[in-house]
Formats: sequence, C-alpha cells, structure tokens
Amino acid sequence: MAILTIVTFPDPVLLGKAREVGDVNGDTKKLMEDMLETMYSAPGVGLAAPQIGVDKRIIVVDAGGQENPQPILLANPEIVSCEGKHVSEEGCLSLPEFRAKITRNEKICVRGINEEGKEAVYDAEGLLAVVFQHEIDHLDGVLLLNRVSGLKRDIYKRKVRKGLIGKDDTDDE
Repeated sequence: MAILTIVTFPDPVLLGKAREVGDVNGDTKKLMEDMLETMYSAPGVGLAAPQIGVDKRIIVVDAGGQENPQPILLANPEIVSCEGKHVSEEGCLSLPEFRAKITRNEKICVRGINEEGKEAVYDAEGLLAVVFQHEIDHLDGVLLLNRVSGLKRDIYKRKVRKGLIGKDDTDDE
C-alpha cells in the first residue's frame, strides 16, 4: 500500500463529476487500499478518489476511529434513501483550515460495490451518515464551500489566492 498525495482546492479534479467504475478489479482494489492508508495517515475519516486526483467514483470511509476500525471501501456509491436532518461541524482534507456547520440527512441508506466486487448496502446514521454524504458529494464535485454562505466561501477563496491557507509557519523565519 502507498500513501497518496491529497489535492486541495482549487484543483479542478475536485470540481467535476467523477466517472463511474466499470468492474472492481485488482487495480481498483489496490487504489481503494491506497486510499484507505492515505486517509488514515492524513488523518481523516473519509476520502474520495477525486481528492487524490483520480476521476473515479470511489470512496473509503471509517467512522469507527482508531480504537474500533470499521473501514468501508465502495465504488459507485449512491444514497438510496434518507430521512431527518442533522447539523454538525465538518472539515475536509482538501480544504485545509476550513470548518463549517453543515446540515445533512440524519439517516441514510447507501448502496455500492465493495472491494470484492459485490454489492454492499449500509444503513448509516450519526458520523457514518455524515461521512458517506460528504464523500459522495466529492464524487459529484460538491465541496463544503458549496454548502456555506457566499461570504464564508469568498473569504476562504481569497485566503487561498493570497497563499494564506496551508502556509507553513517556518516560512517566516
């Protein structure tokens, strides 16, 4: 397995709709495993293929934490049902230093193809539901920036343009 580079806003791969995966083969499984290792090392609880510069509908998630890992690897995930509303603060590996309160569905059902090439269905709520929705948004080119006020979005974009986001503090010495 390998740790891959996470791309950050405004990389164009983050802004487009990712392509569906045909078959989950050995290459797809290796990509999923590399994505999982990358997510854990970041550290994060979810990662979508566009976040590593790959234009494919693949996500990896693990809302179980380090004490109770429960990795889920899916190609072509889709939300098949949802209910309720929930607000929580989210961050994103592709949006360094950005956090926002986001409204999501409280409970969802997700269907996709797992790393073994078999259909998998997950009923999710709480953090897992949030992570699934966040990563599936990435596959559709939707970022947290699309879910906040125009003012908050513009402030972040301005900071990115000025090089103020992700700047290493040691650069000033």
